[in-house]
Amino acid sequence: MINKGTLGILKRPHPSYLFVLKNTSTCCFTLHNFFISFIYTIDTKELVSWMRGHDSSVSSISVHGSGRYAITTSTDTAQFWDLDTFQRKRKLNVRQSVGIQKVFFLPLSNTILSCFKDNSIFAWECDTLQCKYQLPTSIEGSVLHYKVFAITRDGRVLVTGGKSNHLHLWCLESKQLLRIIQMPTKVRAVRHLEFLPDSFDGGSNQVLGVLSQDNIMRFINIQTCKHLFDIGNHEEGISTAAVSPNGRYIASVMQNGSLNIYSVQALTQEVNKPPPPLVKVVEDLSKDKLGASKLTMRVTSGRSERPWKSRGSKTQTRVLKPQVNTSLENKENELPDGLNKKRLQALLKGFGEYPAKYRMFVWRALLQLPENYLAFSSLIDKGIHSAFVHLKDEYPMKSRKLLRVLQRTLSALAHWSAIFGETPYIPLLAFPFVKLFQNNQLICFEVVATVIVNWCQHWFEYFPNPPVNVLSMVENILAHHDKELLQHLINYNVTSQLYAWPLLETLFSEVLTREEWLKVFDNIFSNHPSYFLMMVAAYIICSRAPLLHCNQTEDFEYFFHHRNNLDINVVIKEAYHLMETTPSDIHPQRMLDDFIPLTKGQYPVFNKYPKFIVDYQTQERERIRQDEIEYLRERQLVHEIEAKAVQRKVEDEAWYRKQELLREAEEQRRKILLQEEEKLADQRQRLTAVKRELKVKELQLLDAARRRFLKHQQDQRQMELKRLDDEIARKVSMRQRETAATVQDVEVRQMELESQRQLFEQQLVKNQETVTQEVKGEIDASRRRADLEEHLVQRLIEIDRDEDRKAQVLAEESLAKADQKCVDTDWRIQALYKQRCDDLDREAHYEEIAKLLHDNRVKEAELLKAMKEEEDKRWEEVTEKRAQLEAEQLAVAALDARRKQFLEDEMNDAIELAEKLQSEDGYFERLRDLKTGCVQQDLKFQQVPREAQPKSGYVCLNDLSTAESSAHFSLDRRREDLECRERELMAEVRELRQKLTSQAQATYPLPHFPDTKWTA
Repeated sequence: MINKGTLGILKRPHPSYLFVLKNTSTCCFTLHNFFISFIYTIDTKELVSWMRGHDSSVSSISVHGSGRYAITTSTDTAQFWDLDTFQRKRKLNVRQSVGIQKVFFLPLSNTILSCFKDNSIFAWECDTLQCKYQLPTSIEGSVLHYKVFAITRDGRVLVTGGKSNHLHLWCLESKQLLRIIQMPTKVRAVRHLEFLPDSFDGGSNQVLGVLSQDNIMRFINIQTCKHLFDIGNHEEGISTAAVSPNGRYIASVMQNGSLNIYSVQALTQEVNKPPPPLVKVVEDLSKDKLGASKLTMRVTSGRSERPWKSRGSKTQTRVLKPQVNTSLENKENELPDGLNKKRLQALLKGFGEYPAKYRMFVWRALLQLPENYLAFSSLIDKGIHSAFVHLKDEYPMKSRKLLRVLQRTLSALAHWSAIFGETPYIPLLAFPFVKLFQNNQLICFEVVATVIVNWCQHWFEYFPNPPVNVLSMVENILAHHDKELLQHLINYNVTSQLYAWPLLETLFSEVLTREEWLKVFDNIFSNHPSYFLMMVAAYIICSRAPLLHCNQTEDFEYFFHHRNNLDINVVIKEAYHLMETTPSDIHPQRMLDDFIPLTKGQYPVFNKYPKFIVDYQTQERERIRQDEIEYLRERQLVHEIEAKAVQRKVEDEAWYRKQELLREAEEQRRKILLQEEEKLADQRQRLTAVKRELKVKELQLLDAARRRFLKHQQDQRQMELKRLDDEIARKVSMRQRETAATVQDVEVRQMELESQRQLFEQQLVKNQETVTQEVKGEIDASRRRADLEEHLVQRLIEIDRDEDRKAQVLAEESLAKADQKCVDTDWRIQALYKQRCDDLDREAHYEEIAKLLHDNRVKEAELLKAMKEEEDKRWEEVTEKRAQLEAEQLAVAALDARRKQFLEDEMNDAIELAEKLQSEDGYFERLRDLKTGCVQQDLKFQQVPREAQPKSGYVCLNDLSTAESSAHFSLDRRREDLECRERELMAEVRELRQKLTSQAQATYPLPHFPDTKWTA
């Protein structure tokens, strides 16, 4: 959606050319009346830069695929710009009489194509701007002035047009003119050319949009020269148009100012329908140079048109039309594109193969491909299947494009049905079709899918094993037609998995050449799916001579995996012979279904395989992939840890090395300081000696100067005296009076000289004292500096020692803390270990107590059972001799009371113990009820009056009047025996309980657990 106000700054004047750079926030455009290009940011609407340099209006802008360079073109020059700096790098100048038509970059290359108004086209290298080649000039008879240009996305084909209804197709690889396309007569000039991209054509675009002078844009196929569809009309014409990068939409600016968006899918629905039954013969460019008449191809729509031919050459054209009245059988044989299967089979039997030029067209018709673009796009959009990520490692190929197409096709198959991601031979099966249809991935996928659905029936029922049922069909055919060969194979343990399965899983691609393979599949696609198995059997039968000479398993394997010297036409004829002569009971046609094409819109569900095996393998592969990811992650983590450890080790070594270097440097500096101090002391001593020598020399010089001056004064004095003496001698008579004055002057002069000498000596002494003071000051300053430096050195040494001491203290503290933590950890571990041992001992003790209690319960149950049996026996005896016991009831009452009291106590103890142990509850309740019932019965019996007892008809045993002495004696003795046995039994029970309790306490003494609480 266009945001309102996005281009508000560009309202007036309107831009003549607008180009959005690779950085989508920046656009470049030019204006009609300005000879400059502007760079604007769309977000902020700010001017980034403008590029001056054109003297005329800019007609086009072309940007390099990397987004770094741009070329602006005007009629007189072309400018090469660097978009990083917005500076011009180079300029293309031409003669004014020629003029430039357009200069632009070729896609996916560093080539610049320049087109001039004299129809010359040059190619330049982008980096060096050297001319690479020049396209030849147009051939005679087809001269047109190039105005518009279009290039495919792979940069291989160039289409040019101008003021004519002809289009020139240039192959930039061979630098030759491929063909000349003649548009309809309504087209007199071409205003704009635009290729329609397709995500499945690999950049070799086939559909071209041609905008003519009548404002209608027609889309044609440049290979078949077929008119596909058009947009616009005379009432609502198109001014300009552009196609989206994915080729799904077409945007056109209409002459009335409106903007129309067209869906390519909706426009191509009519194109995908079968075309009318027309066969068109056209001629393409041969190796020799042809004239314009041999290259011209007319665009056809509803009728067949042939290339223009000269009068001397005649070409026959035949229009195939379906008959009006056809039978049901003929309707079944009718194929799309106006073809008939019966006629194609007759043509195939006559020539042995289909014409190479129309083979793909015939195959698409025979297979009835639905061309489900949306369904295939959804499969492709799922990306590369995990099973084929490393396909290049298993099947290395030189062609990256072929590998990419194979990977996409196999991934689409795996996304369509999970079985194809687990089947190892799917790449071998699909590779021949991928190599054949690598420029159209949709057709490639649908051909492979159709082959799998129809010619690979029942292949996946025994997955992951080979299709034993299909191989058995081949073996049955071979057994019927060539028993000797089959027996020979059996003798050498060669099964159908060795001689038939390699041919099936590779679709004969390993044993046949390209031409032979195409010829074989011409026949396979034209017949029932069972013909494929007949071809396998025919290939084996026709190879019987070399196979009968083979006696090694390796020889058989090599034979069925490599090409052999075999006439494929003989094999095809033998296959047809097998189809006709094979009995119906072993004929594969009985087991295989007829051909079923793929459904339109959506592909059919393919689930004819053991789903649980595929799901299991898929899960296992996913688990292995996750394990590999985890392993890689752990290995990466280990590598990182190792790298960190190595880095830490290197850092530690570097730190220790640095410390060692610092220590060595410190020692070296200390030695240097000591040496410098020694040198300084020596220098001081030498300086003092030199100063002393200089002072002595100075004094000597001063003394020598003084003496020389005195000698000079004496000499002058002597000369003066001599001269005076001469004058006195000559003028003694004249200057007698001046003699005294002269003597006085001489004396004064001597005094002055003496004073001068003393002053000079005094000055010398002062100068000497000054020099001495200066020397002393320098010596003192040097000593103070030395003392200060020594103090600083001592301070540095003390600071270093303090830091070392602190570091040592910190290290000792850290070591002590670590030792303390280690001791604490060991203590905790020992405490936990002791606690764990105590828990284990207590658990074992509890188990032993429970075992003893269980044994005790068992023994008590046995004892109570014995008591119950004994009590039952007693009651039986009492019942039998109740008459005798009635007579002795009074005498035995006291004894019975004591016995019952004792039994009650023991029974209460037993019941309490049983309740604690939660076992035998119902049994003890029954004993208690029985005991209570017996006591109540005895009490009732005792309450019966003596007078009423004889009326019952029973003899009373307690009646002394009727009892004999022998009866009294026997009853008393038996009662005493019973009581004695009862007392002994109860005593044994008590002793057994005490013994068990003492043994348990002695063996497992109960520990003291203050907070232990039993829970249910």
